[in-house]
Amino acid sequence: MSYSSAEVRETVLAIIEQLAPERERFEPGKDLRLVEDLGFHSLALLEMAFAIEDDFDLPPIDEQTGRAIQTTEQVLAYVLSQVEVRTPS
Repeated sequence: MSYSSAEVRETVLAIIEQLAPERERFEPGKDLRLVEDLGFHSLALLEMAFAIEDDFDLPPIDEQTGRAIQTTEQVLAYVLSQVEVRTPS
């Protein structure tokens, strides 16, 4: 299945906001640090990864890649790199 980049962005940001332990600090247009700004801890990060994998039918993320993803924009960039993005017509 292919997605528009806007659909990916909307879905990923909704998942991050929904699962963020410090949800009140979430700002959709701002690149936030998952741990420091939004309060994600290891279990919450795993839950977010599983939710994104399920929504986009992605293979499990490897540990090295997962550790490198530290901000909301890095999450978006990863998902966009993994899904087929259709260009608007």
